[in-house]
Amino acid sequence: MLLRKLTSSDYHILQAIENIVDGIAAMRGEHTEVLLHSLDIRNPSIMKIANGHITGREVGAPITNLALIKLNEGKDISDAYITKCPDGKTLHSITTIIRNHQQHPIGMLCVNTNLDAPFQSMIQSLLPNIAPNYDHGFTPETFARNNDEMMHSAIESIRDQVMNDDDIPPSKKSREIVTRLNELSIFDLKDSAQITAQGLHISIHTVYRYLRELRHHEALH
Repeated sequence: MLLRKLTSSDYHILQAIENIVDGIAAMRGEHTEVLLHSLDIRNPSIMKIANGHITGREVGAPITNLALIKLNEGKDISDAYITKCPDGKTLHSITTIIRNHQQHPIGMLCVNTNLDAPFQSMIQSLLPNIAPNYDHGFTPETFARNNDEMMHSAIESIRDQVMNDDDIPPSKKSREIVTRLNELSIFDLKDSAQITAQGLHISIHTVYRYLRELRHHEALH
């Protein structure tokens, strides 16, 4: 048996992982249950769960026999496996062991997807609520390979937003682009002012002037 009495430090690690439960659930949608098990021998139970309606469990529910089997297999990340709920739902599952600094297992992160959910509903749950500004329902994220690519893509994205915003006067569009880039901390990166100036077809001195004005305003507030 790998269960043991957990320390306060162990619980701090597990508590830091609780947001991951919500993050995975938000990404995978309502048909995926995500839960965090404590492996404290005094009470091996669920300490965080999202979409518990899938198996009908909630915080405090005991660890399952299959979870203990996965724990004893010795794999930190299990192979995907199929299980059945008491109500007959078929689940596609995976379990990840969480270890402390001494490499002792202290928790388990489990993900269970309901394969019996209607296909259309499952697909809809995987799609985020897209802002209406973006075409075709896709968020324009660029997976840059270096900082230069990232800055160019950020400048292009912000420029498109500002140029298509009729509420911003043409004379103030360049300043607004610099303002938004500054909010993204783009100007903390090397050569960012020069790349911005080139991308906006303005002088680098203009970029620096906008930045001085922004930072002066920030200092006053």
